[in-house]
Amino acid sequence: MTEFQTFTRQDHAGVAIVSFDHPPINLVDRAMVIDLMRLVRDLEDDVQTRVVIFRSANPEFFLAHYDLASQLDQPPMTLLPGTASPLSELFTGFSRLQQVTIGELRGRARGAGSEFLLALDMRFAALETAVLGQPEVAVGLLPGAGGTVRLTQMLGRARALEACLGGEDFDASTAERYGWINRAMPESQLSGFCNDLARRIAGFPASGIDHIKAVVDGVSAASETALIDESQRFVPGMNEQETISRVRWMLGQGGQSDGDMERNLGDRLGRFSKSPGE
Repeated sequence: MTEFQTFTRQDHAGVAIVSFDHPPINLVDRAMVIDLMRLVRDLEDDVQTRVVIFRSANPEFFLAHYDLASQLDQPPMTLLPGTASPLSELFTGFSRLQQVTIGELRGRARGAGSEFLLALDMRFAALETAVLGQPEVAVGLLPGAGGTVRLTQMLGRARALEACLGGEDFDASTAERYGWINRAMPESQLSGFCNDLARRIAGFPASGIDHIKAVVDGVSAASETALIDESQRFVPGMNEQETISRVRWMLGQGGQSDGDMERNLGDRLGRFSKSPGE
């Protein structure tokens, strides 16, 4: 199999296990995006693999969030009219895979980390450690890689607004009740449950899996128009001065490193109702 920089892949009996391992916090940065692009292409051409489990080698972070620092001091990003962002298109690629995709969540998945999970077929989380959040509003943005659209589909309008406008962290129990994840369970049971489910599905005929996914996806697929609108709103927002100011403040407080800021991001970002310099 292809060698990756930011995760490993192991295959056995039709099940692939992808384990994120990109210190310090599994940031969705350029290296991670390149690896994910290679992986989705591999899976699109892979007729042997029936199920893919995504988990993390870091118990504190599944995928932290998008690398906001990479956008500072760069020429303003633009999108062609009627197109989604590259990250949104990448996650949509995972949502359209022929394989069944399962997210096994320990630790934190915020921003793009949550949006990656939302693009998978199923999500299971550890009661003791799992944290989900869409904190983009705190820096003047919206979830821009499918989060606004897919959360509305899964949670309903009111709860999607609570998650996206409040920008707070959600524990596994609340996420399960809201429909953000399939189930929350004790961490000691999580890998065994996901492994058993993956092997069970992989043992069924491919035709049945393909037909079920095709029909379910036809009913629940995120609107392409809505995903494009989301991206068209997100990308210009990255150029706003207040957003740049807030991102710099977050980084100055230890954001994107393995420390208190990232561990308690939902709380820390919510303490400021005005621009940090005011």
